[in-house]
Amino acid sequence: MPAWAIAVAALVLGPALGPGYLLTYDMVWVPDLALRPDFLGLGSALPRAVPSDAVVAVLDEVLPGMLLQKVVLVGALVVGGLGAARLAGRATAARLVAVGVYVWSPYVVERLWIGHWPLLLCWAVLPWLVAEGIRLRADPRIGAALPFLLLAGSLSANAGLMAATALLAVGATRATVPRLLGLVVAANAPWVVAGLLHLDTATSNAAGAVFGLDAEGPLPAPLAALTLGGIWNAEVVPSSRELLVLPLVLTLSYAALAAIGARPLARRLGGRVTIALVGLWAAGYLVAVLSWASPDTVGWLAGHVPGGGLLRDGTRSLALCAPLTAALVAAGVQRCVEWCAHRAAKLLVMAAGALLPLAFMPDAAWGIGGRLEPADYPAAWAAARATLGDGRADLLVLPFTSYRAPAWNHDGKVLDPLPRYLRPDYVVNDQLVVDGRVIAGEDPRVPDVLAALALPDADDRAAALAQLGIGAVVRDRTVPTTRASDAAVGGTAVFDGGGLDVVVLDAPVHERQVPAGWLVALGLAWAAFLGLAGFGVWNGGRAISSRMRTRPGPG
Repeated sequence: MPAWAIAVAALVLGPALGPGYLLTYDMVWVPDLALRPDFLGLGSALPRAVPSDAVVAVLDEVLPGMLLQKVVLVGALVVGGLGAARLAGRATAARLVAVGVYVWSPYVVERLWIGHWPLLLCWAVLPWLVAEGIRLRADPRIGAALPFLLLAGSLSANAGLMAATALLAVGATRATVPRLLGLVVAANAPWVVAGLLHLDTATSNAAGAVFGLDAEGPLPAPLAALTLGGIWNAEVVPSSRELLVLPLVLTLSYAALAAIGARPLARRLGGRVTIALVGLWAAGYLVAVLSWASPDTVGWLAGHVPGGGLLRDGTRSLALCAPLTAALVAAGVQRCVEWCAHRAAKLLVMAAGALLPLAFMPDAAWGIGGRLEPADYPAAWAAARATLGDGRADLLVLPFTSYRAPAWNHDGKVLDPLPRYLRPDYVVNDQLVVDGRVIAGEDPRVPDVLAALALPDADDRAAALAQLGIGAVVRDRTVPTTRASDAAVGGTAVFDGGGLDVVVLDAPVHERQVPAGWLVALGLAWAAFLGLAGFGVWNGGRAISSRMRTRPGPG
């Protein structure tokens, strides 16, 4: 089964496994990501990348960023497929089908294309968390893998909530609830505490209408969600999903197989686990459909209720539907195999079931038809990084816009990688333009930066930016610009080459002060997160030692 999971993962990623960095929309990996205060939750903006950025910044000190990215992507798809196979039972047909359904899905392809790798890690560990929950119902001791599964599945807010929900829904008993709550609190502490410290920062109330579940071609949104599709960004939807016949036939096929497999799956898993999986599926589906059926409600929650912004991208929650979907379809195919009288017919049904997802979304193959192609950073960026060094003040990159489509990235759209490539902390424009609509960002410094750039004099602009804690400005001359997002800033030029200008401001910089209470609160949160990692190492070592002691000797 590992060979099949690896083969499917390799076929999905294709050229993305080659040399270079896969830079697509929100997926931005760099050679050496510097650990910055913002990555710990100490920035002025809502900490959407806590704790994922900090974890990457630490791990890429061990593995180079290029290799680490490929390990994460391949590992997520392979681990997810093997987890689905484990949940499907011991029958070979069911396991083969579960891998295909779980990995070769619109959810994986669309989230991979849009660059939401922490969400893919959560999706990958969900079936393993379900399996751990099942084991905990019989043995309440914390398994060696559970702390690491929770940590991997909790690298963003949405991911952490789904991982915690899955584990608690399946594994919660009177004996396990206290310990499980402690584990999920520790795994999610950094983003929870950082979010609470930014309670005065709200998402746009237009977010619900923009980021909700969407139709895919002629397929209505609720039907698209049944096969785990319906992402809000039409640019990352495979073209096969725009045809009515392919996704519609896939939906009907999954529904029929799920109906066939429902009874044998429930009999194998037991009533309690089945109810938990059905509840997870219903929760994930309803949250997604709510963002389509009532976008104003989701928008109001996003704009007025702390944490409400977690609902705005409704299709993220469809990860909760994935374990039951794969298990049901796998059980249905297995039942069909059992109905066959001849070995040839059994093999034919098994092969058809395993290849069903691939047949109805063929353009997902080979990195979505070659679209997931790695790129190399321009040589001038390394020179600019060395010139700037770490820097105590923040960095501003101009033009002050969010997404780029650089020629060196094969004209693929990506969140500006330059701030992350350089070492100082930075402020970026987190406004988002969707279908011509400007969605307000969450960093209160963004409007102030735009106002500073609008000042008539370069020295005045420099002084205003310095008051915001900005000490250096980097201009990327290869990016299309506008007057509102770009203007000359007074200061000392320290680098000019390869389309980059680096200017250090001469004006006195007003460094942003972090309240002492924030440092204490986040220090405790990160201590809990690291403590869970330490507990995982200790628990795993203890399990290995116990197995070695109980292993029978040669005599």
